[in-house]
Amino acid sequence: MPRVSNPHPQVPAVVAFARDLACHADRTAVITAEGALSYRELADRVAAAARRLGTGRRLVLLAGANTLDVLVVYLAALASGHPVLLAPHDRPDFLRALADTYDPDVVAHPDGTLDERRTVSAHTLHPDLALLLSTSGSTGSPKLVRLSHENLRANAESIAASLAIRGGDRAATTLPMYYCYGLSVINSHLLRGAGLVLTDLSVTDDRFWTLFRDARATTLAGVPYTFELLDRVGFADMRLPDLRYLTQAGGRLPAAQVERYAALGRRHGWDLVVMYGQTEATARMAYLPPELASRHPQAIGVPIPGGSFRLEPLPNVPGPDTGELVYAGPNVMLGYAERPADLARGRTVDELRTGDVARRLPGGMYEIVGRRSRFAKPYGLRIDLQHVENTLAGRGLTACCAGDDAGLVVAVTGDTAERSVRRLVAAECGLPAKAVSVHVLPDLPRLPTGKPDHRAVLRLARAEPVATTDLCRLYEEILDHPGVTEDDTFVGLGGDSLSYVEMSLKLEEALGSLPPDWPARRIRDLRRSARATRLRALETGIALRATAIVLIVGSHIGVFWIQGGAHVLLAVAGFNFARFHLTSAGRRERRRHVLGALARIAVPSVAWIVLAALLTADYHLVDALLLKSATGHDSNYWFIEVIVYILLATAAWLSVPALERVERRSPFPFALGLLLAMLIVRYDLGGLTDLPDAITALWMFPLGWAAAKADGVGQRLLVTAIGLATIPGYFGPGEQLREIILIIGVTLLIWVPLLPSTAWLNRLTGPLAAGSLYIYLVHWQVYPLLEEHSEPLALLASFAAGLAYTAVATRTIRYTTGRSSRTTFRPPTHEPPPALRTSLQRPGKVHPVAGRGHPSPDEIGDQAEECADAKGAQDAPAESEDDDEGVDADVHGGHISPAASRRRLSGGRSVRPVQRPLAVTTVTPETSGNA
Repeated sequence: MPRVSNPHPQVPAVVAFARDLACHADRTAVITAEGALSYRELADRVAAAARRLGTGRRLVLLAGANTLDVLVVYLAALASGHPVLLAPHDRPDFLRALADTYDPDVVAHPDGTLDERRTVSAHTLHPDLALLLSTSGSTGSPKLVRLSHENLRANAESIAASLAIRGGDRAATTLPMYYCYGLSVINSHLLRGAGLVLTDLSVTDDRFWTLFRDARATTLAGVPYTFELLDRVGFADMRLPDLRYLTQAGGRLPAAQVERYAALGRRHGWDLVVMYGQTEATARMAYLPPELASRHPQAIGVPIPGGSFRLEPLPNVPGPDTGELVYAGPNVMLGYAERPADLARGRTVDELRTGDVARRLPGGMYEIVGRRSRFAKPYGLRIDLQHVENTLAGRGLTACCAGDDAGLVVAVTGDTAERSVRRLVAAECGLPAKAVSVHVLPDLPRLPTGKPDHRAVLRLARAEPVATTDLCRLYEEILDHPGVTEDDTFVGLGGDSLSYVEMSLKLEEALGSLPPDWPARRIRDLRRSARATRLRALETGIALRATAIVLIVGSHIGVFWIQGGAHVLLAVAGFNFARFHLTSAGRRERRRHVLGALARIAVPSVAWIVLAALLTADYHLVDALLLKSATGHDSNYWFIEVIVYILLATAAWLSVPALERVERRSPFPFALGLLLAMLIVRYDLGGLTDLPDAITALWMFPLGWAAAKADGVGQRLLVTAIGLATIPGYFGPGEQLREIILIIGVTLLIWVPLLPSTAWLNRLTGPLAAGSLYIYLVHWQVYPLLEEHSEPLALLASFAAGLAYTAVATRTIRYTTGRSSRTTFRPPTHEPPPALRTSLQRPGKVHPVAGRGHPSPDEIGDQAEECADAKGAQDAPAESEDDDEGVDADVHGGHISPAASRRRLSGGRSVRPVQRPLAVTTVTPETSGNA
């Protein structure tokens, strides 16, 4: 029977290295893109967060992004005895499943905010329980590894000793914090008072290496896929004078690659340390001393200090020196958890059966030769799938093999023939050739962590997917971007608001229902995640834009009389501005994006109005320069003018570092304060009268802005209440319908992210929403020509002319921006991930996030004021004794300025992640929600 310890201690245990941070005094603890933080400063922040968490033990669900805010909450919980459920911040479905299954008492978001569900825990929490980590990719009933305070301490001590970590070391966080290997890097360095270079950047990003060099980082950790990426970026030729060693775990690195990197390290003065671990052992269990890497490149090495291995004999694996690898040591987990009641259990296991088949080598080293669960049994023959992959690797082929009782499926890369691979595998396994399905691909299907996706390989034999090369051509055509590869993403290629609609419709036609975050997914991953269905969803902002432009033009013509659409659009503009421009990008980049959006609005508008002035007597220079409202007069183009004025003002305050910092740190209070300030104009508190529409309507923009930044039910209720209190009476007597339209629009914007739709409705709505600015521009000149003959014809002609101008303006913008942006630099393919907040508190609510386009050379060379965009880390399911997918971690994407780390700031301000996941069929307005 499992042993259960007393679950009610008087004094909760804590993790010493989290409690004793201040002992390291003024040593550098954390370096981010925005500066450095000492251990003393980090300890102060941790103490403040611990006070917020309180003394009564509660279960804390923490979204594990690589940000300073998350690190602080993690350490605060460990230091004050609160068990932490550390989970992927970028997997909303999995997070919902965890929240539903384990009912946490506190939910900690990536920006450090805490949602306290209760003040006293609803659970019985065992006194030894410190950390819960995922060990399965399942989102139905998440299986967790229960780790104790002693597990964390012992493993951190063992790793620090194995690697001889010292106070002057600085480790870059190339792996997700929620992945046990990445967390082990953090724990072991904090234990020794060493530094962390906290970043979500990919090693494929030049700016990662600038940060790495500027921070004088000494340590780099990677999984096998990381080393593939290092080869691609020319790591062998890099000058990294402070690099002391590389560590590798998370899967087998081919022996030839181990030898090559070991030799490279000898030439450049650093070591390669191959390691081996599982989540169930709090991360790492073995290491290969660097001096042995060249002689035994196939080995995992020797147990870490305090641990030991033994081999359990297997019936199908003869020999005294081969068997299932079993580990014992103080870092072995307490046991598994599958339900809240398990959180009260004590230790239920004393040793870890790894599920790996190993061979003992001379000198006490071990080599992994297979995996117990990686077997298939077609035609009654037991096939070791790992052996098949190793056989192909011996022939110089990179392959991933899966199988079941029906046969084997082999995905292979490189210049080879399917027939030759099929014959080779069939002969090796004693199978008929028809039992082997071979697929030659440009790259192996991979999990977001970088590990080969065996399930995806198995699906290759079930149905032939849409060719990814066709999707690449589709991206090239729509984005006017040559050389698209399967590793590219929509946002990484610089997709804009207009191309978003066209792309989403084309992809839905080809693939079916798209995942909410499709713009941030690599092309290769889209066909695996799309679902064939007739159901569609439409983002509320798109629906409001399309509906509003119809109401505006129809009311101007007189087809009907339903006003309020322009003011709804102004709220949508503020909402989209907050999401797409107030991201975690650097201040210069934010300002540059705002100015770019300003140009994309102002230039087509000025061009059209100048043309109208030349052909008619209705417009003059003040109209063409969008200054009519500024001179105190009402204008047909008041909506465009107010957006231009706001973007100009925004570019100005983004040039003031103090104001920009306030907005970053307190996005909702900042938006709320701006809204309250703008209500002065709404209620004419300054004693002004007869202000033009562009001025009196200004408050609608911060109303939408506050709605976008509202986080949680309470803040959304507050914004709703402000809208309900301020909209009535704004338009004057007899305008109740107009007020109702505006109230409905704003309420939908706040509370309803997606509306049910159909494919044909999306195809109709998308172009209207994307072209709303241009329809608004041209309809003033089009409908007067036709309204006396037919008002419906005038309405349709206005739409047609606006969409035609949309096409002209879009092609012109793409041409002019494309000429300057097509450089040899390729941006990272992983874009900002969804945050936890939306997925847990607002079921079903998804929003688009902003992504940088293809940067120009001067963007790549920006200096210290830039900061990191939100990460592109992906999910990393951990190994368990019954999960053959194993443990891995992604190498992240994102954007950061190349020399951002050159500032040595003492404040260590953290980067706030983008808080809104992506939605299906979403316009990403460069125009901040144009008319």
